[in-house]
Amino acid sequence: MRDLIRKAETTHKLEKEELVLLLKDNAYQEELFKAADRVRHQYVGDAIYLRGLIEFSNICKNNCCYCGLRRDNRKLNRYRLSLQDIVDVAQKGKALGLKTIVLQSGEDLFFSKDKLVEIIKAIKSLGLALTLSIGEKSKDEYLAYKSAGADRFLLRIETTDKSLYQKLDPGMDWNERKICLDNIKAAGLEVGSGCLVGLPEQTVSSLADDILFFKQIDADMIGIGPFIPHADTPLAKCSAGSFDLSLKVMALTRLLLPDINIPATTAMETLEKDGQIKALQSGANVLMPNITPDIYRKFYQLYPGKSDTNCASNTLLTDFESKFKKIGRVVSSDYGSSLHFKHKNLNKDINNFD
Repeated sequence: MRDLIRKAETTHKLEKEELVLLLKDNAYQEELFKAADRVRHQYVGDAIYLRGLIEFSNICKNNCCYCGLRRDNRKLNRYRLSLQDIVDVAQKGKALGLKTIVLQSGEDLFFSKDKLVEIIKAIKSLGLALTLSIGEKSKDEYLAYKSAGADRFLLRIETTDKSLYQKLDPGMDWNERKICLDNIKAAGLEVGSGCLVGLPEQTVSSLADDILFFKQIDADMIGIGPFIPHADTPLAKCSAGSFDLSLKVMALTRLLLPDINIPATTAMETLEKDGQIKALQSGANVLMPNITPDIYRKFYQLYPGKSDTNCASNTLLTDFESKFKKIGRVVSSDYGSSLHFKHKNLNKDINNFD
């Protein structure tokens, strides 16, 4: 196991069978986490990038079996923020010292391409970087968002097990989701994806495939979190995913993609006390404090018991600086673009010059 960890740390390559062995192992997982932390330090440094999360609509046309926002959940109070509401919250985030905003929603058809372009331009006029997490769109839409100023787009694959995907995401198509990821990259946006760990019927082998998939698509940012069952979904009685296994998937992703951005997800904190700190010590370098207005935040229920530990306050930056200092980390003062994305584009420019 130590040899495999050393190989991953020095070459950033592992075969599927090697990934499976490390995912199954519990005896050397702390050594794995330390190796991921060393690679994080070497490639992306000790700064933690903060992204202000605005959950601007919990309306969704899809019916994913694991998600509390699913179309058939009639118990959820639905909402959507207006353009002015969104801009006002983004301005609040800027006043708190945040440099990046993440706009996240269900797949709400009310927000057409033109409406989203207007929102993007309004937020970019504030001098902020912008990540979108709004689901599957057409190639033309991704191009329009990039042209309007969007910097990044997050579209989690959730699982590379196609049969499991079709079962848990009824009416959706795994191949279409992969095409969307390709189109995001072609549009010139930073490509973000990710997976859930601990889904019913998910195997360690498919988790290894997930990690290799992230490398295959040349991702710039990856979010990984444990599955947490929601009472108003078909998976209500299923067991939650394992925190340690989620952390291993995240650590191995860092080892194989050393210069990408990896958030310490809220689901980690929800499942385990100080889960985000542990994630930051095992390869993560991003946090997304939730700046959605309080009256709406409680209705964005992807899963129950969502941690509010990172909700914004007037002392957000100083609070984080004090917290991170204890683990030898600092809050970044820049926009936190993916170094992997920068390196790819630099190499592309050099090749074009040659």
